[in-house]
Amino acid sequence: MYVLTQFNSASLNRHLSQTYNLNAGFGQGFVEVLAAQQTLDSPSWFEGTADAVRQYQTLFSEWDVDEYLILSGDQLYRMDYSRFVEHHRSTGADLTVAALPVDAAQAEAFGLMRTDENGNIKEFREKPKGDSLKEMAVDTSRFGLSAESSKERPYLASMGIYVFSRKTLFDLLDSNPGHKDFGKEVIPEALSRGDTLKSYVFDDYWEDIGTIGAFYEANLALTQQPTPPFSFYDEAFPIYTRPRYLPPSKFVDSQITDSIISEGSIIKACSIHHSVLGVRSRVENNVVLQDSLLMGADFFESQSERETLRARGGIPVGVGEGTTVKRAILDKNARIGKNVTIVNKDHVEEADRPDQGFYIRNGIIVVVKNASIADDTVI
Repeated sequence: MYVLTQFNSASLNRHLSQTYNLNAGFGQGFVEVLAAQQTLDSPSWFEGTADAVRQYQTLFSEWDVDEYLILSGDQLYRMDYSRFVEHHRSTGADLTVAALPVDAAQAEAFGLMRTDENGNIKEFREKPKGDSLKEMAVDTSRFGLSAESSKERPYLASMGIYVFSRKTLFDLLDSNPGHKDFGKEVIPEALSRGDTLKSYVFDDYWEDIGTIGAFYEANLALTQQPTPPFSFYDEAFPIYTRPRYLPPSKFVDSQITDSIISEGSIIKACSIHHSVLGVRSRVENNVVLQDSLLMGADFFESQSERETLRARGGIPVGVGEGTTVKRAILDKNARIGKNVTIVNKDHVEEADRPDQGFYIRNGIIVVVKNASIADDTVI
């Protein structure tokens, strides 16, 4: 597996190296990060999904394989890729595109496919609207949806997940050096030249979390009761990460509802509602957290370290005593002082305050990694 990254990927690289340690000599499995780079042959950074693959095409072609599975890294879903690849093989496709049934309101934000009754892709349009959108409707009951669901969701949206046959992928990239994006350029080109394109309908939870708003909503949706739209509590299909060997979380006279608290956290006498807290989160007395996502911390601070830091005018990691945080994301190792108010009191939708340690996106306050917010600050 190759992971292609553009920029700001240090923490991702570290996570992958710690999680996928495949150096013990068992089999041929591997996980390798390929960063964007400038060379004499390719002086630009990655300019799109197809361009990223093209820049490392020589490396990919060294493998004696028949298909390439291309995925997007900013999506949340649970799919058995072996079934996806088998569908590609059994239908004799040159290219197979994973398709999500969506309604008209959602459809305007996606590239849409019009297929025949056998799932052959006949037309692809990028974010159509009005009459152009209506022309892309298909009978999704052919692909396993109920009659009611097929009426509600008559459009097939591209999920940005593809299986390419080897020859097709390299032919398309070599013969169209100006095509940078799979969805906008490569797929329409494949259609126009007569390649066999098939759809693989995926009627389950899928969310693009490539924006702050979507990332925030997808995380908080994990707290929904009694059944969240996506759950990590699936013994038949678990999602793995590396073990951190942290102690259980500790709660001291806390009131917590509809929330997820990760291991290694210390939660004192506070109120937490509809929030997600990452590993090693620290929340002090008389704190109110609501509709918020705390990414946690990379390290513990001992009580003596915290007291020394306070005595020197510093702020310990975590959320300080008497602070209120609503509708916010606190990134890793954020230091929030005492009696701070983070509630977007002026209802600002977009703002950049890097010198103050935060941004606002879609009305959501984002306190950046390692930022310090002084005592009594109001945001």
